[in-house]
Amino acid sequence: MPFMKGPAPVRRTLQYLNSSRLYLKPWVRVLSLNYNIKGENHAGAKSFAFWHLAQIQYKNPEVQVITFKNLTPTPFIRAFLNNGKEILMDIDRQSKDEIVDRVLNTLCKTQQELDADRAFIDIQSNPAHFGYGCSRHCICEIPGQVPCPAVVPLPYTWRGKYAKGHAELDETKFV
Repeated sequence: MPFMKGPAPVRRTLQYLNSSRLYLKPWVRVLSLNYNIKGENHAGAKSFAFWHLAQIQYKNPEVQVITFKNLTPTPFIRAFLNNGKEILMDIDRQSKDEIVDRVLNTLCKTQQELDADRAFIDIQSNPAHFGYGCSRHCICEIPGQVPCPAVVPLPYTWRGKYAKGHAELDETKFV
């Protein structure tokens, strides 16, 4: 298989890409990583780019991820936000695990936010649900169901007070 060639081919498997916890918050638009290929103080940034950048790109398709190599004396991460501001993180002499923890604490969603997002997606994705916050507002939008009484009046025999005999049937009054 051609995708299993190269250094650490496990990085290109779906299981590895899905194993990441790096879900960026919705206000992050661009994430740039600046590091050099050579140098001891750039080793953590280089291994972070090697092991985790693909996961960030996979989990956050709406975020642009950029790497700049050999342009800076010290490694850093810059996040551009949707309100025009930016967050700058100095990652000089940090290991890849320290960088991952820092990005998780600064730019990523918490576990409670992830659980709420999953619950909202589950509600949205089930076609049997209808009402506020779902894909269908009313059950009458589903083909084969009875239309809304506000749009098409129900037959008198389907109305409870007429079927039980509690109201007098005056056809001219309700038509």
